[in-house]
Amino acid sequence: MKNKLLAPRTGLIAAFAMAATLVTASPSGATTVSTTTSATTASTTTTAAARPRNGAILFDRISGGRGVLKIKNGLRTDGVVILVRGKTKAISIYVRAKSTASIKDVRDGTYRLYFTTGYAYSKSRHRFTRAATYQRFNDRLRYYTTATASRIYTLTLHPVRGGNAGTQHVNPKDFPA
Repeated sequence: MKNKLLAPRTGLIAAFAMAATLVTASPSGATTVSTTTSATTASTTTTAAARPRNGAILFDRISGGRGVLKIKNGLRTDGVVILVRGKTKAISIYVRAKSTASIKDVRDGTYRLYFTTGYAYSKSRHRFTRAATYQRFNDRLRYYTTATASRIYTLTLHPVRGGNAGTQHVNPKDFPA
């Protein structure tokens, strides 16, 4: 089953496609989720520190659930995706340019989704230091688990023809770091 999130298309580097899939368990009770993670190698000559690896969890306060968030970054810039529950930052993940990454243990709850893209990520400042953009999705993600099913969302950080997820720019001062 796919949930379509309907919102007007906004934002320049927005994720234009977001779909949710409900994964059901087999009769034996085992839930199967298959994901693909790939990494793209790129070099950064302006920063002495190595950039985080693709799929690196930068912050985590919500692991332990059965929800999954798959992120596809088709951009030329790296990105950081942040889930916020209420007013509290819950988890953030680093997704390198032209790569895919997943968070596989999201707890039940409703989350607002923020993302930033750019070059030269500073781990100490929790920000990109060059060409940074800051956005959030208009729609929220709702994770819930039953005895036989859990929620999977797939998100793209690049324009997708016919996409349906609107975004808006966020002032860097208001961005959850």
